[in-house]
Amino acid sequence: MGPGYAEMTFLERASEPVIVFLADKTEPGAFNHPLSKMFADPFSSIGLVIDPKMHSGFEFEVLDLKQNQAVELWTPEDYYDLLMLVGAPHSFVIRRVRSRSDATVAAATSTQRLSLIAGRYVGKDDPVLIVRCQSGLPAVGEVLEPFAFPHLVAGWMRGSHFGPLMPTSVEDATPSRFDGPPRIVALGFQIKDGKLNGPRDMFADLGFDRAR
Repeated sequence: MGPGYAEMTFLERASEPVIVFLADKTEPGAFNHPLSKMFADPFSSIGLVIDPKMHSGFEFEVLDLKQNQAVELWTPEDYYDLLMLVGAPHSFVIRRVRSRSDATVAAATSTQRLSLIAGRYVGKDDPVLIVRCQSGLPAVGEVLEPFAFPHLVAGWMRGSHFGPLMPTSVEDATPSRFDGPPRIVALGFQIKDGKLNGPRDMFADLGFDRAR
């Protein structure tokens, strides 16, 4: 287990679905592609087109891991600049996403890198991601959809390789072949009166078999 943690503070809505993603054998930059699909790509999140609260876009806080400096980009107008940065996941990581319509926090990731903490390679970071859903934010299905495409991430044996990120059930989250493939699980919760109800194993679904 890596050192990563993600946190956010928000006011509970009448319906508060939250999905927690936990990855193994990879690094925080593995979330760059899915987050850009969830919150900036209308072909993945149709809510960007038809939901008035989403239509104004989102604010992405991108962290430069090496310089420990952050930049804020707004989509859709800064979309190309966002892609330029998140396309270098070793150096730049999306740390937080907020709604531009009401500044609601929508997603938060872990940004801790073991190699930068220790000054040498001592294992993979095992990053985590929290995403809120619905009511001005992407629907649950829109949040999960980017993981149906197994994009390439850093990791595997000794953290020295690249391979597809595999969405899997909690039961199958046991990487072994060449210390991989890098895996990710999704735990769905409903928050009610400050309590987590769940989880539901969101990737324990035949719909992700093709990605696997």
